[in-house]
Amino acid sequence: MKKYFNDPQYREQLLQRSRGFLRKYRKHFFALLGVLLLLMVVYYQYIISGLPSLEELENPKPELATKVYSVDGEILGTFYSSKNRMYVPYDQIPQHVVDALISTEDKNFYSHWGVTPWRFLRAMVKNLLALRLKEGASTITQQLARNLYGFQQANENTFDKATRKFREFFTSVEIEKNFTKREIVEMYLNEIYFGRSVYGISAAAGMYFGKPVEELTVSEGAMLIAVLNNPAYFNPIRHPERATARRNLVLALMVQEGRLSPAQAEAARNEVLVYSSNEEAPLGLAPHFVEYVRQQLRDKAEKYGFNIYREGLSIYTTLDSRMQAYANRAVDEHLLEKQEQFNKIWSWNRRGAVLERIVDRAARQSSLYRRTANKDSILAVLKNDQGFIDSVKQIAQSIEVGFVAIDPKTGGIRAMVGGRNYRTFRYGLNHVTQIRRQPGSSFKPFVYTVAIDNGYPPSYELNNQPITINMEDGTEWRPQNFEGDVGGKSTMRSALTNSLNLVTVRVITDLVTPDQVVEYATRLGIKSPIPPYYSISLGTAQVTPLEMTSAFGVFANEGVLVEPNSILRIEDKDGNVIEENIPERKEVLSKETAYIMTNMMEDVINLGSGLRIRNFFHYPAAGKTGTTQDYADAWFVGYTPQLAAGAWVGFDDQSVNFNSADGQGGRAAAPLFGRFMKYVYEDKTIPITQPYFKMPNGVERDTICADTKKLATEFCPVKMTEIFNSKYPPAKCDLHISNDSLDTGDPTEF
Repeated sequence: MKKYFNDPQYREQLLQRSRGFLRKYRKHFFALLGVLLLLMVVYYQYIISGLPSLEELENPKPELATKVYSVDGEILGTFYSSKNRMYVPYDQIPQHVVDALISTEDKNFYSHWGVTPWRFLRAMVKNLLALRLKEGASTITQQLARNLYGFQQANENTFDKATRKFREFFTSVEIEKNFTKREIVEMYLNEIYFGRSVYGISAAAGMYFGKPVEELTVSEGAMLIAVLNNPAYFNPIRHPERATARRNLVLALMVQEGRLSPAQAEAARNEVLVYSSNEEAPLGLAPHFVEYVRQQLRDKAEKYGFNIYREGLSIYTTLDSRMQAYANRAVDEHLLEKQEQFNKIWSWNRRGAVLERIVDRAARQSSLYRRTANKDSILAVLKNDQGFIDSVKQIAQSIEVGFVAIDPKTGGIRAMVGGRNYRTFRYGLNHVTQIRRQPGSSFKPFVYTVAIDNGYPPSYELNNQPITINMEDGTEWRPQNFEGDVGGKSTMRSALTNSLNLVTVRVITDLVTPDQVVEYATRLGIKSPIPPYYSISLGTAQVTPLEMTSAFGVFANEGVLVEPNSILRIEDKDGNVIEENIPERKEVLSKETAYIMTNMMEDVINLGSGLRIRNFFHYPAAGKTGTTQDYADAWFVGYTPQLAAGAWVGFDDQSVNFNSADGQGGRAAAPLFGRFMKYVYEDKTIPITQPYFKMPNGVERDTICADTKKLATEFCPVKMTEIFNSKYPPAKCDLHISNDSLDTGDPTEF
């Protein structure tokens, strides 16, 4: 080195040597430089090829979850493909949340134009020296670009990361050109991931704290911003100490930036945060109903061209969250009691063939059986696995339920419990809409409706005696009363109250026809096929709980059918109405007939097979119990002046049944109706608009003779009150026409 500085000739030799080297390798140098420039051009083209288009920049389309709302404004559920996100405008986001974000993530946000070049270059140099690319130097706008346009991919190498950083850089500049700072903050807080499968501040507020974003406190808002740094690491549910330390750092930074006073920060640090109890996304109050809505939306998507999983629709439904909560409570309480009773009397010991069939079916449906090639071997193993057999037994003997409540005036479904598994249900069988079972005696009101509508009064008498009906196939049908008893004559009112099968069969044979019963049942809303046989009078046709409940709602609604419905309105993410449903009203029965049937079915609850309802509910109500062969299905369908509700209770496998009087509709289903109505009517936030059934002008109340069941004369010794259609007044009593016809004492009226 000393020689270089002291010897000019030596320096000249070195210079000549270097010039010779350059002359010798000049072509190679320029070739290499050209290649590098070409690679830079190609790389630049590669970078810009992955940038969003002008249309995508000006109209970003984040993936938004569709929200399902109850009629009283509660969120029942969401539909999304991969990102549970609910968009919320800037004005609804508390200012302290914005302040926490700016103070923590990008304190110079309002002064830069999307990027900070010197920070970016400094970070890139450090990364090159470290021979690896770290995250860092990202502004809020750069983070938004990364999330909004999907720049970040899984399993990135160093080249991919460098490319992404450049794309974020260019895109951030373009975002700042197209949007205001306020709009960027709004997009960021609606786009960013907060952990626990939720995206955006609105979904995060609901998931972590169970409240809307507008109600977040300073401490809660700071905690959500703290989570952003690493949602898994700073999850406040699983790692409260880490999350709290990070939250406190956010508060300190807010104080440092002058966005929060020390006193406010201290108060926020001392606030005890209460987190939502569900670690995973909650299934909501009414999962069977939400899935029922989703199935309808799937069909509507083709008609309107929307995507229910990505476009942030708002679905406004008929369900009332308060009534749904009461339905869930009633089901829980009822099944707890009935399951305990059933487990005490049920035994598999005498049902070996049934158990073998059920175990075989369960084994064949198991994932292990479906996945394996050696199916016979797996089948043999499972059939001899006592643990597997015990689990199959438990499932098979679990009592199932389908319960639905409808507003008969609008047809709106107010509550739906499609099974005992409502806490865990996502997809599967809905016992309100997807099962068809024989309704038993709960079908009888349709038979009596035809007779009443044809002019027969409730007091009309028929023989409660054995009857034999010759069937078309040459066989004979000999129906019996439930208890096997017989008697003399019975009025239609008494026969319905006490569920007398023999009298009901005589109504369909003597007063009406099977075809008429089918016509009326269909007119009232039964859509399931009903064969026109005499046996339908005892409920042998299979129907769903939803259509039965809707049909009974016609009686409550003075003869007007409003088809059951669940969706009131569909709006896009901007609030534009896509579809609005106004239910159609159709008069299918006269007011007079509807009221007379109601009056008769009130006796079922007050005096007859539905009497257990009065252990819970004491307002006016009407309805009918139903029980099928071997106590396999228990039904109660009924209504008040403002709500119709139906309950089916039974088993998925019909080989399993109650097999005792505990399986009667009056015991196994009616109390569920009673519990639900009790809770609804006790809730003062649910207005009782009409507590009593109103008798229309065309119905008259008068006294009839207890002996002849005709209009009483002054000489009738025993009288009773009855109602009838004024178009079809009963004849005058022709037995007691003078004092000479009196057998005993003074006339009596009841």
